[in-house]
Amino acid sequence: MTGYLIGVDAGNTMVKAALFDTEGTTLAVASRGSETLQPAPGFVERDPDGLWQAASGAIRDCLAKAGIDGAEVLAVGAAGHGNGLYLLDAEGRGLIGIQSMDNRAETLASQIAAEHGDEILSRAQSRPWPAMTPVLLRWIAENCPEIMARAHKALLCKDVIVHGLTGRMGSEVSDLAGAGLLALPALDYDDALLRLYGIEGLKHVLPEPAQSDAVVGHVTAAAAAVTGLAEGTPVVGGLFDVLASTLGAGTSHAGEASIVAGSWSINQVFAEHLPAEPRALLASVLGRDTWVSCECSPTSAANLEWFVQTFLADEARATGEDPFALCNRLAVGADPEKDLPVFHPFLYAGPVPGARGGFSAMGAWHSRGDMVRALYEGVAFGHRAHFEILDPDRRFRFATLSGGAAKSELWAQIFADALGMTLRLSDCAETGARGAAIAAAIGAGLFADFDDGTQAMARHVEEITPCPAAQALLDARYRRWCAYRDALGAAWAPPKLPGFDSRETQERTSHG
Repeated sequence: MTGYLIGVDAGNTMVKAALFDTEGTTLAVASRGSETLQPAPGFVERDPDGLWQAASGAIRDCLAKAGIDGAEVLAVGAAGHGNGLYLLDAEGRGLIGIQSMDNRAETLASQIAAEHGDEILSRAQSRPWPAMTPVLLRWIAENCPEIMARAHKALLCKDVIVHGLTGRMGSEVSDLAGAGLLALPALDYDDALLRLYGIEGLKHVLPEPAQSDAVVGHVTAAAAAVTGLAEGTPVVGGLFDVLASTLGAGTSHAGEASIVAGSWSINQVFAEHLPAEPRALLASVLGRDTWVSCECSPTSAANLEWFVQTFLADEARATGEDPFALCNRLAVGADPEKDLPVFHPFLYAGPVPGARGGFSAMGAWHSRGDMVRALYEGVAFGHRAHFEILDPDRRFRFATLSGGAAKSELWAQIFADALGMTLRLSDCAETGARGAAIAAAIGAGLFADFDDGTQAMARHVEEITPCPAAQALLDARYRRWCAYRDALGAAWAPPKLPGFDSRETQERTSHG
């Protein structure tokens, strides 16, 4: 079949639209910014209507860049950050959009976890955390009843885009499972689970689930006018972005592992069955029979973005050098045999309430290059801590790597050495959008399932193997990183909250 597919990938700051052919080749990419609002400390929001405007503009720009008529697009799929909360009124207008970096419900999440965490884990294979959708629903109901009174549906990020395209106010199973809203493995809403969160009275705002690759609607006339797509183009339910990125990078089978080093540290293992004793922060589902355990936190490449904006942006603008290329150049100049600083990537969240990121063990002799390399290592160590939870027996020796770290040869090698894993890199920079396009291709009837679609549209182009000498060095550095993390725990803990117990951290932490 001739024609094209569009995948839309909405992160916490940017919305990208990418056009693919049916073999998965990227033909054009366009992006639009989606303004982040921080009305109070710990609050991270965006306007849902602005999110749709960014997405529709990116689709229009992408078609124009490719010189493709919208009528040639076979189907559209969307992916977006998981959890958070987007409330729409009965007319489809946005009331509030809370992003997955938000921390307003930290105290409430700790309370729910203390009271019902084990039972929630047994029913949903998820642990309560501040930006978890059901936790935020309860927070809004208790703190902003005027907003909740006007709310018609609670959506996830990419659902806002699907609504803009089709008018449907619904969701799909990968996002809803990843948000801890569905009982597993049934993939249904469960009254007992909703009572554990304290949101049993809000069931009416929960969206109808669909399969990720199911056609849930068609592009409306209004959406066609602002996107350039043809009215009637099929739109599928879409995907939780961590799964979309994994698909787009070429991983879909049980027994495989995936690392996404983007704004969030995403670490996943795929299996035919849910674990008998869940350990991960959350679980999701790919298709109908592949279960994904995911350990994640906002502790990855967003830390590098902060460093660039804080310390290097002016220099990069003055010289015309790409700021991330400048980071790589500085880091390459650092001596890996030296006593480097220690960086904890907890600028947005950490292993205990109140945790903060930053450099430790700094000396007057350390350079900017030393700091960048320490940041690269610290982010990789955060991913390693997650894998120690997911895979304590170290059964997984291979994983795909996507996200910002995969774009740096040095950083990707540091990941391989720090994790002691062979990492496979994708041929595609926009893996999240390609994963959404794979779902769209299945909905359009091009492929039978995610395995077929991924095999046809995604490829690995490089393998990075650990260097034994570097691995030994980073093993020692990782132990030091953990020692600093554990020692700082008592200082991080805010008043009236339990102190940090390093023994508990070794057993379980959702933030490395």
